[in-house]
Amino acid sequence: MYTIIIRTILIYGFVVLFFRLMGKREIGELSLLDIVISIMMAEMAIIVIEDTSKPFYASLVPMFLLVLIQRITALFSLKSKKFRDWFEGKPAVMILNGKIDRQEMKNHRYNIDDLILQLHEKSVKCIRDVEYAILEPSGKLSVFPKEKAESKGFVHVLIADGEILEDALKMINKTKQWLKAELQKRGYNQLNKIFYCSFDESEKFYIDLNYEKANKNV
Repeated sequence: MYTIIIRTILIYGFVVLFFRLMGKREIGELSLLDIVISIMMAEMAIIVIEDTSKPFYASLVPMFLLVLIQRITALFSLKSKKFRDWFEGKPAVMILNGKIDRQEMKNHRYNIDDLILQLHEKSVKCIRDVEYAILEPSGKLSVFPKEKAESKGFVHVLIADGEILEDALKMINKTKQWLKAELQKRGYNQLNKIFYCSFDESEKFYIDLNYEKANKNV
């Protein structure tokens, strides 16, 4: 028991020291390498604490090597933008002037639910209220709303990723037939070409087409 306690205290001290050597970064700004190193160091620490038959250095040496790798890659990142862009990734513009860039979403395996969720977390009700949104290399979405929001009241997402959301239609006491008729009035005869559609309390639709880079407020 005393051996486990002593090992735990020592490993804690070394882990704190190693992370201090890696530099200060916010959790949301950790790079992929930082996350991998953190997980590996945690696993190594657990092994040497639980298995007292293993020598103490069996975990300390690999942990030190991981810190060394992190420091070397950080140095390369500081010296070379090309290396930094390749290793950590580039920021990607997901929304520009209220328009979704579907190609960027595909490139980053980002779905419409992820996008809407992060907009809501930033207190943005609708995509058309966004001047631009950037997906940072850390995975965080930076959202810059328009100076004046165009959406009024509660915004209902009626179509997402090309699928009609029946629960949203029920909330406004409408049917699929009503939605199809309203969209046809506005020149959208094929619903499968609509990627995203919202409807606010002022009864305005916002439509983003599936395959064309065109948006329309009606």
